[in-house]
Amino acid sequence: MIDFFNALINPNVPFIRYALIAGVLSSIAFGIIGTFVVVKRMSYIAGAISHTSLGGIGLSLWLSTVAGIGFFTPIMGALVISLISGLIISYTIIKGDERLDTVIGTIWAVGMSIGLIFIYVTPGYIDPMSYLFGNILLISINDLLIIIILNVVIIFTSVIFQNQFLAIFFDEEFANTRGVKTYLYQIILILLISLTIILLITIVGIVMVIALLTIPPAIAGIFSKKMKIMMFLSVIICMLVTITGLAVSYKLNFPTGSVTILISGILYLLSKSGKYFINR
Repeated sequence: MIDFFNALINPNVPFIRYALIAGVLSSIAFGIIGTFVVVKRMSYIAGAISHTSLGGIGLSLWLSTVAGIGFFTPIMGALVISLISGLIISYTIIKGDERLDTVIGTIWAVGMSIGLIFIYVTPGYIDPMSYLFGNILLISINDLLIIIILNVVIIFTSVIFQNQFLAIFFDEEFANTRGVKTYLYQIILILLISLTIILLITIVGIVMVIALLTIPPAIAGIFSKKMKIMMFLSVIICMLVTITGLAVSYKLNFPTGSVTILISGILYLLSKSGKYFINR
């Protein structure tokens, strides 16, 4: 562990500091939006949005390599496709013309397929595993700036519309009778989830995105059912597991995303077991 802290202050390895900063900052958004996802039971929607983002990542890699469009980075590509997927899901929820599970499954599969095809036709060797399972050590200063901007947008919007979100969570029909445009806040919430997923992809990758978005809030929910307390605990827990995951993976030379999720899972089991024995 001493080696990890030495690396943090080493000017020759700034990517370690970037990774730590990204993990801490992103944990704020993870805790807030993750609580919404767990309470509203939207994990399946979050999973679909995260996996379709591979389409944007593959497109950005192809454009930068073949077309020379370097400014369209993988994180920007993932952002665009995730927002489009969120809008499609939102439209389906509002109109109700199609089965939601069918639409979610379709964009999930199609988005990933498009991404893998673009990666395949892009010249040179591209390892999709770093995007599927994450590599926080690949974060650059530009990615860090994007994460900060997205983080601010997510926090600001969540605070502004917190009461409206609570209304659609716990009594959507009553909110409708009081004139609350619940469909509008459903769209805003799904778009916030899309933005948060972009932050998650840089930390743990596409495949594991659901875990870090749901496990910390689930742990927080064991100790409190109040939304604000759940959010606060979720943020703290997420910071704890991301920092610990980064330190342990650096020491053992293991994949950071996998280690982070494993630590989250162990913490959840310990919390659940501890709560069970206390209540006996």
